[in-house]
Amino acid sequence: MVLFALIIASSMVSLNSYRTTEVLVTEDMNQALARALDEQQSDVISADTIQVFNSHLRMQALRGRAMLAVDTNMEFSPRPQVSMATILSLSDQRPAMVLWSMALLWGLFCMYRYRRNMTLGLYGGLALKEGNFVDAKGCIVKLTPMQQQLMEMLWQSPSHQLSKAEICDALWPKKPDASETLYTLIRRLKPIIEEHSDLKIESDRGKSYGLTIR
Repeated sequence: MVLFALIIASSMVSLNSYRTTEVLVTEDMNQALARALDEQQSDVISADTIQVFNSHLRMQALRGRAMLAVDTNMEFSPRPQVSMATILSLSDQRPAMVLWSMALLWGLFCMYRYRRNMTLGLYGGLALKEGNFVDAKGCIVKLTPMQQQLMEMLWQSPSHQLSKAEICDALWPKKPDASETLYTLIRRLKPIIEEHSDLKIESDRGKSYGLTIR
């Protein structure tokens, strides 16, 4: 979300700067053309017209880059025009470039974290190594045997989710109703997992439990 927000913000800043510069350039070219035509008292474009037109441009960077064309839709009236590349070069794109740089750096950081997590086998900042759960720093998360067993079951499930019946049958096979015991186990396990990772244990109306990334 941060990456997309930076990309959108940089694009909007760049476009706004371009539009603002486009308005200024258009105004400058129109006034320069009006003065050039007023001086020569003719609508005929000649080499002198273009030279005078350029001399009346207030924006120094625009001189020699603006052109005069004949508009056939307006009785062959002269019309000033300039390329989009010229307007873009005249606009202040520094704020947009800063945002683009931030977006690039954030994207690289996210890619680095993703590859690092894939290499370490992390899921939500947690990994299962040699029978122990370790956090992103490599520290072992201390769990009771029952908490460890439940976490391993959720961890090894392809969807990281199990039904209440599956959990109770595996942990307390001889107990007719282990609902309260499971509830207590989950309640004590939750803060430990949330303290050492970006994971949380979610319940689906008490019918199932799963590990999700916060």
